[in-house]
Amino acid sequence: LVGRDQGMAILRLNSGEQRVVHGSCMATVGAVSNPDHGNINDGKAGRTVWRGKRPHNRGVTMNPVDHPHGGGEGRTSGGRHPVSPWGKPTKGKKTRSNKATDKFILRSRHQRKS
Repeated sequence: LVGRDQGMAILRLNSGEQRVVHGSCMATVGAVSNPDHGNINDGKAGRTVWRGKRPHNRGVTMNPVDHPHGGGEGRTSGGRHPVSPWGKPTKGKKTRSNKATDKFILRSRHQRKS
């Protein structure tokens, strides 16, 4: 917490970004408990399905009707930049506009060298 004004609080995040949040917002500080949670082995596909997660198939193994990377004889390399099944760029391409929350960022994490 850096400061407060007009019902808003200014926070400095770990990334170096400074950002404004509403003064009545709650936050958890520190590490979340149960650090071994990530080490759980589900053991079988069914246990993951019980949690609502479906199998994850690559577009390049599909037919052209199912995915932009699909088709071709034998195993092919996809032939275009990685896209989602609906043709939107994926794998690192920025596709989201942050205009709605830009007004709450006082100093970007990308400009912390200044």
